Amino acid sequence: MARIVMKFGGTSMAGIERIRNVANRVKQEVEAGNQVAVVVSAMAGETDRLVNFCREASSLYDPREYDVVVASGEQVTSGLLAIVLQGMGVPARSWLGWQLPIHTNDAHASARIGTIDTDRLDAALASGEVAVIPGFQGVTDDNRVTTLGRGGSDTSAVAVAAAMKADRCDIYTDVDGVYTTDPRIVPRARKLGRVTYEEMLELASVGAKVLQTRSVGLAMKERVRVRVLSSFDDTRDDEGHRGTLIVGEDEIEESRMERQLITGIAHDKNEAKITLVSVPDRPGAVATIFSPLADANINVDMIVQNVALDGKSTDVTFTVPKAELARSLDVLEKSRPTIGHERVISDTAITKVSVVGVGMRSHAGVAAEMFKSLADRGINIQAITTSEIKVSVLISEEYTELAVRVLHSAYGLDAEEPAE
Repeated sequence: MARIVMKFGGTSMAGIERIRNVANRVKQEVEAGNQVAVVVSAMAGETDRLVNFCREASSLYDPREYDVVVASGEQVTSGLLAIVLQGMGVPARSWLGWQLPIHTNDAHASARIGTIDTDRLDAALASGEVAVIPGFQGVTDDNRVTTLGRGGSDTSAVAVAAAMKADRCDIYTDVDGVYTTDPRIVPRARKLGRVTYEEMLELASVGAKVLQTRSVGLAMKERVRVRVLSSFDDTRDDEGHRGTLIVGEDEIEESRMERQLITGIAHDKNEAKITLVSVPDRPGAVATIFSPLADANINVDMIVQNVALDGKSTDVTFTVPKAELARSLDVLEKSRPTIGHERVISDTAITKVSVVGVGMRSHAGVAAEMFKSLADRGINIQAITTSEIKVSVLISEEYTELAVRVLHSAYGLDAEEPAE
């Protein structure tokens, strides 16, 4: 007998027929003798609809009441799934975030999970009952409903899996696993059987949309084995496995780690580039730029500072989320007397392209191969950032697909036959 958490996203829960499909998958796990908890998202598009209601009601809405409204989408799907399971003869009940409870802090609309009480959950599972839990929500110490932010149901599922010491957390989506890159850009992209936590965290942070970054970080911290698979496709690989398993390096054969230098190529078009021209070159100048942005909770990614040839001024370039560009420019304009720059140049027609792989730790020349491959195709690099297992570059948006295809081939990631 295994303990399994099954998480289903909005497309999987979009309507009663799809909920029946979900229920059938849950029933299969129950009939296999497993204890099952299910975490569900709201129906596709429902959260956006509820958010718009709040915005129409008031531009300055109370975030505590906002959470009450937007958390209702998952309440509906959790109840419906429990009803469908019961109709199939599977004992089930819904457990809302406040009923377990799932304790969070009071950062409404972006709350973080603290602890989850599992006594009642353990008792329900031991009795053979399926626990259906709405993702994305929790409760504060003063009993106010909270939500975890967009994509928070993945985090809910991993947190529940960690709390109940599950053997695995299965994340069901509309894709059948993690690929070496976006198959829509590179038809010869390959589905990966296993990926390390570190690789998945880097891929998620630089544009891969399969999993939410917070959920991967939590899975790595709590050592929760996560499997990504499709709600609609039961295709198995040559070894008879479905989806992609995300685990620690110790679960992946050393020979595979040595052989596979690069795991995947990711791209992200959701960044904007800002350049401050003629910033006075003095100690503390950079702090005057990034401190106000930090105070405004604006995350800065890539940073490039030019050499001050005249010893008096320098240009500083960095990227921010595209959605934060207007706010960033406003903050910088208000801070101009302190920063002392002459002018600001912004650009949204950019893309961040990244190569990710744990093999970088033991192999030299990964960055050089990336730069040469892009240069050979006339693609200019505007900025660079690296980590132990990642190299990212900023390029013009018009070269996005070409860059992804070139790098995918350069690192030998193409499949022998086009992916189906």
